[in-house]
Amino acid sequence: MKSVRSKVIAAGLVIGVAGVGAWQLLPEEGRGSGTALRVGTSDVVSSLDPAGAYDAGSWALFSNVYQSLLTIKSGSDTPVPDAASACKFTGAQLTTYQCELRPDLKFSNGRAVTAEDVKHSFDRIKAINSDQGPAPLFNTLQSVKADGRTVTFTLSAPDATFPFKIATGAASIVDKEKYPAKALREDGKVDGSGPFTLGAYHAGTSAELKPNEAYRGQSKQLAKTAVTVRYYKDSAQLNQAWADHQVEVAHRDMPPEVLAGLNPGLEDTKYQTSGGSEIRSLVFNVRPGSTAAPLAVRQAIAAVIDRSKVAGEVHRGTVTPLYSLVPAGISSHGNPFFDAYPAPNGATAKKLLKDAGITAPVSLTLGLNARGPNAAEADEIAKQLTATGLFQVKIKAVEQWADFQKAYAAGEFDAYTIGWIPDFPDADNFLAPLVGADSSMNNGFSDKAVDGLITRTQSFSDRGQAAADFRELQKLVAQQIPMLPIWQKKDYVMSRASVSGTQYLSDGTGVWRLWELNWL
Repeated sequence: MKSVRSKVIAAGLVIGVAGVGAWQLLPEEGRGSGTALRVGTSDVVSSLDPAGAYDAGSWALFSNVYQSLLTIKSGSDTPVPDAASACKFTGAQLTTYQCELRPDLKFSNGRAVTAEDVKHSFDRIKAINSDQGPAPLFNTLQSVKADGRTVTFTLSAPDATFPFKIATGAASIVDKEKYPAKALREDGKVDGSGPFTLGAYHAGTSAELKPNEAYRGQSKQLAKTAVTVRYYKDSAQLNQAWADHQVEVAHRDMPPEVLAGLNPGLEDTKYQTSGGSEIRSLVFNVRPGSTAAPLAVRQAIAAVIDRSKVAGEVHRGTVTPLYSLVPAGISSHGNPFFDAYPAPNGATAKKLLKDAGITAPVSLTLGLNARGPNAAEADEIAKQLTATGLFQVKIKAVEQWADFQKAYAAGEFDAYTIGWIPDFPDADNFLAPLVGADSSMNNGFSDKAVDGLITRTQSFSDRGQAAADFRELQKLVAQQIPMLPIWQKKDYVMSRASVSGTQYLSDGTGVWRLWELNWL
């Protein structure tokens, strides 16, 4: 659940460029050459081991301390070599993919990176198969072979999206001597070959990154300055840190009222917006025994949810109502949920339940990770459902992200809300890992027709040829409703006027380019 949206980046607005007097607002330790830049976020790092994490906060850090064979350059949506010197499909079937590893790569511990390390990195993801890991992304990966500096991937079916997948944090290359083949590394350390080395790390608090002078890869320029990433419990704490000048950059996520209030009159503040393909959905537990297992219950909820109220009243208009898992701005986007449920309608919901023989009110347990505006959003959804008289909703909030992941994977909720930042800019990434076989949503949904269409869409190297199948996929999701899309959102980056490079930090590709940041 990482990222990729449209590549248009709004020009950074320098708002109230500070003069000499304005520097009095900044603590002495927080500025100047040789001082680490401080970047604040409310995202969570669930694991330092790439085999155990499939979340935005972890992958953001992975972008900086690990390398993948390919990466995405700022301003582009096409994978380019990073740890590899070249990669390509061999043959016309899109089932064999080869990469040549650069000869001069070293891990932060000084050991040379080998093709065997690459093979090890992929093999262990499949072997460990963590519930919180990225194994679902590699559903077509059959085997990996290392021969000299050549790495060959054999796929079980044609997969035109495979180059995008190995440009993500899931494909981070790790040292085979430090990362167990069948277990996650748990010592809190990192051995990677990325633009930074990881110094002191305190889970949930901070990560100190130092430029890696041995880095060799796509970025021709080494990181310019040390960076300290500071992690905050929620958006309110991040906002307070910004207000107290404890950070020079704030990204993911400031409170909705702060984002809604961004304007050219703010002092010593720059901001950029990009993309718009971060989405949030209500995921249903469709396992037998769950209250949400009957289709009529999910249909009734879809019939009464008012996305506009969620967007306007909870998020202050900083998000846009969404009626498909594939957001606007991504090729093949449609609006099947709007077609089926154009406006909230309690009468329709009541009839759906009655026709299915389901007695109202239906009791539902709604799970959420209690961070940022998530609680207010869950309250609004519960309020809307309860107001119909058809549902009784019990909200179950889980404070820690890792605990929340384990809870929904174990089926502890009838439904839960979750965000998704795509891994690459293709409709496939909003469908295959969310509703396909072995979905990362862990909600028990499985459908042969959906899986068949996903496999077919992955066979087209010309992605335009997959458009009709993608539209059909979106219709199937709207009919079966394993997930109910709620909104999509742009990416916001805020920074002080003393910082450069923030326009490259995050552009919807899932890569967090901390190495682009510097002091002016």
